[in-house]
Amino acid sequence: MKVLKNSKTIAQEVLLAEANAIRNVIELLDEQFEAATEAILKSTGRLVVTGVGKSALIGQKIVATMNSTGTPSLFMHAADAIHGDLGMIQADDVVLIISKSGNTAEIKVLIPLLRRTTIQLIALVSDKTSYLAQHSDYILHAFAEREADPMNLAPTTSTTVALALGDALAVSLLEARGFTRHDFARYHPGGALGKKLYLKVGDIFPHNQCPQVPLTASLKDVIFEISAKRLGATAVVDQMGMLAGIVTDGDIRRMAYQQDAFWELHAQDVMTPAPVCVTADEYAMGALQLMRDRDISQLIVTENGRVKGFVHLHDLLKEGLL
Repeated sequence: MKVLKNSKTIAQEVLLAEANAIRNVIELLDEQFEAATEAILKSTGRLVVTGVGKSALIGQKIVATMNSTGTPSLFMHAADAIHGDLGMIQADDVVLIISKSGNTAEIKVLIPLLRRTTIQLIALVSDKTSYLAQHSDYILHAFAEREADPMNLAPTTSTTVALALGDALAVSLLEARGFTRHDFARYHPGGALGKKLYLKVGDIFPHNQCPQVPLTASLKDVIFEISAKRLGATAVVDQMGMLAGIVTDGDIRRMAYQQDAFWELHAQDVMTPAPVCVTADEYAMGALQLMRDRDISQLIVTENGRVKGFVHLHDLLKEGLL
């Protein structure tokens, strides 16, 4: 009776096979990769990625990565190309064709149509002797000796290698273009990722109330102000309206234990002078880091020493920054 392997052992073998395949491809990188990168950089058009089957799915992911890192790209399914989609390709585009064998029927039909133009072709292919490789301007050798499944049939290792080479190409282009964090933020305005890169304190604090009391405010008034504005603290301002300190609900609780004449106190007796502040131009992630470093849950937003508002840890939680 055949003894079956446990799932952990199988997983380890698959991951090792795919990792080794990627290591092997590192050794195969040559001047063709650099030339293909240069061709895309010099192009005034888009990078058009095409393929069929699992290669088509890998191609769609590569297109998504390219678009998000500064290389305008689009996906064209090789089977649909000969039924009208070929019209999406423009004269200045570069076409990246993904295929393990390089000999699939759809690819063999597509290539002669593309070769009638001046469009440059890049083959991302395992077999360098294939039809695709022989009729392309540049070859990215995505060699995969065998797939990870025991029957050597399911696209596993080959798609992993193709995806990794696509990532390598995208990052090479990213660095060559001098793509920055600010560029990345422009392409990722939604979700937590975008917010970490572009969201500022000024986008958040106007939605909060702005608790503040004068130096001479009674402790009762201080408590009422904190409770009414629901931010767990209030700013304390002097006669000129300049920030003098902050009182938190924690400050009040601690003072209640320390002072017998608790209700005779005023804001200036309880406050923490020179509190930690931020400006509206500070990135929200910077404000979050400041809260973490100081172990506090709110920051006063100021401009030229005057209180503009508050930003609270809960605001950053709502924005998905934590």
